[in-house]
Amino acid sequence: MPPLTWTNFAPPFSVYGTSPAGGYTRMPFAASTLSAEQPLLSSELLGYGRDPLAPVKDAITADGDLTIPIDAEAFGFWLKAAFGSPTTTGTSPGPYTHTFQSGNWTLPSMAIETGMPEVPRYAMYSGVMVNQLSWTMQRSGLLTASAQLVAQGETVASSSQAGTPADIALTRFEHFNGAITRNGVALGNVISAQITYANNLDRIETIRNDGMIDGADPTIAALTGQIEVRFADMVLMNQAIAGGPCELEFAYALPSGESLTVTAHAVYLPRPRVEISGPQGIQASFDWQAARASSPARMCTITLVNDIEEY
Repeated sequence: MPPLTWTNFAPPFSVYGTSPAGGYTRMPFAASTLSAEQPLLSSELLGYGRDPLAPVKDAITADGDLTIPIDAEAFGFWLKAAFGSPTTTGTSPGPYTHTFQSGNWTLPSMAIETGMPEVPRYAMYSGVMVNQLSWTMQRSGLLTASAQLVAQGETVASSSQAGTPADIALTRFEHFNGAITRNGVALGNVISAQITYANNLDRIETIRNDGMIDGADPTIAALTGQIEVRFADMVLMNQAIAGGPCELEFAYALPSGESLTVTAHAVYLPRPRVEISGPQGIQASFDWQAARASSPARMCTITLVNDIEEY
């Protein structure tokens, strides 16, 4: 399968449900379950014997997950889809700082095409929006994220509808580039950390003659996760008992200057169960939740530094 292709976000490509004729960018990905399905409804009618009548088609559902690398350039497209347009500062030739904030009511939609040239089958998905973006920080392995997508529909053709997509440089972050701080101080004894941002999209399921949705509205967002730590001090436990918030920062930085920083401004921790299961070190898991802070008056801020002038 060739790489995934994605539209630019510039007008008029932001029209929901419209796939533009050009302006696509080739995107790196590792796996995809993005597809459309239309189930059949069994006939409930009686009086025609024991053999059932023909089934009827139900509504179309187009959604799925993409496994994508967390890199210095392409990941900015996913951040824009999840959080909305960033505020960008910097001058040519860069670097540029892109600042994304939670709380936007208007999120962009995309057109995504996946291709299987050997068949041939090229599937174009219009009205694609990011419902959830999640990844795990750990000591080793490949650093990837999962993007949960909701689309309006699927159009299948025997040739590509994306034209000649633009290419971008792939500069990946690695796990050993990562760091976690709490209130500006490095947080030690962390074994792994999981981060999930959800837009909790509400599908607009109006009556249409094509069986597709009219759109997807963002509802109350959520920023949650889990921190697995070696139980070596009482820093997080004391916060959980007291009930107050802290600021957590999850960051990656490359020696060449590119960086990605996710700051949750008001994180609340539950009081976890601490178990002694054997002679190994004792671990504790904190299923944290972020909320809107008083200053700044938002839940999270994401800063991406790279050489891309505009998303």
